[in-house]
Amino acid sequence: MSHAAFQRMFTVAADHPSLPGHFPGSPLVPGVMLLEQVALALRDWRDERLARVIDAKFVAPLFPAEQAHVALSEANGRVRFEIRRGDDLLARGSIEGAR
Repeated sequence: MSHAAFQRMFTVAADHPSLPGHFPGSPLVPGVMLLEQVALALRDWRDERLARVIDAKFVAPLFPAEQAHVALSEANGRVRFEIRRGDDLLARGSIEGAR
């Protein structure tokens, strides 16, 4: 049985190898790394892999070593996600999972 919602916290270490190239001198956590956190949360929540990103909107940056959380919820047969740093929305969208 699946619960209607799931949350998990995460932090991307300041020394992560993807950061120097994204962007030199002013690193930001790449959007693909945020989606990786969505995929990890889906696996923890439902034991499913991320099969498809239906839509994703990145609205604010996440900086290295900042703590954020990803929240998943089920609505109308889809899984919605939000990534926040405190109350600030960083990204949102919907995904499909598969076993």
